[in-house]
Amino acid sequence: MLKKSTLLHLRIPFSFYLLPVYLFALSVADHVHSIPAIGVFVALHLLLYPASNGYNSYFDKDEESIGGLKTPPPVSRQLYVTANMLDLAAVLIGWWLAGPLFALMEVVYSLVSRAYSHPAIRLKRYPFISWWVAGSFQGFFTFAMVYVGISGEGLAGFWQPEPVLAACLTTLLLWGSYPMTQIYQHGEDGRRGDRTLSLLLGVRGTFYFTAIAFAIANFAFWIFFLEYYTLWQALVFQLFLLPVLGYFLYWLRQVLHDSTAVGFSQSMLLSTVSALCLNVFFIILSVWTKGL
Repeated sequence: MLKKSTLLHLRIPFSFYLLPVYLFALSVADHVHSIPAIGVFVALHLLLYPASNGYNSYFDKDEESIGGLKTPPPVSRQLYVTANMLDLAAVLIGWWLAGPLFALMEVVYSLVSRAYSHPAIRLKRYPFISWWVAGSFQGFFTFAMVYVGISGEGLAGFWQPEPVLAACLTTLLLWGSYPMTQIYQHGEDGRRGDRTLSLLLGVRGTFYFTAIAFAIANFAFWIFFLEYYTLWQALVFQLFLLPVLGYFLYWLRQVLHDSTAVGFSQSMLLSTVSALCLNVFFIILSVWTKGL
């Protein structure tokens, strides 16, 4: 029987924050097959992502708050075994329901995720490498993985201007948001020797970096929607970003007056507002363009 600590460290609800990538790929794909789409969702959000969370938690052994878990309990060997079993289940289900290419890409994703925290490599120690890898693989690579899985078109089908640009946009968003997920972990990361990008930038620097990155990403999304969709979709996207911008500016104002106003709750609220707005928008976009 799984221990409570194991279930907590899998952080299955945290998959909600990565759901926009899946939904964006769903809205962009010309052909969506129902069974593979369900298989991809299950393999990623219920198996592969939790396995990655658990594996990283096992080696990080965090004592302070981490994404989706305010008070992480001590880890056990069971967490390591469970993470490996979920990884295997994700690949088998992915192969069965979405095909061998999708399963192979899952393996690549899992290996990169493991390299992020495993002490033999631990990409997390290197600020720019970890930032680039996290954004690229959770963004571009995952978008491509979802696209080939739900469409059945293979890499040739993905390697077209619209899906490739959409995949690039997901990476831009993640490159902007990633340092904000580390902003309350400076103390523990520093003690452990993990030189994260947020730690390198500092609290205010992280806010400024994210503001610039999101401005670039937002402009790129605007051009993308005008090119492949309509002015209405571009405007609705901006409308859905307003709550994110509003809370970001509110939090930044607090930090400028009090540099200690940085914590788990504020960071998770920003992530929740952002994920909720993006998820709802991409669902609407799918219905709008495909009548799903």
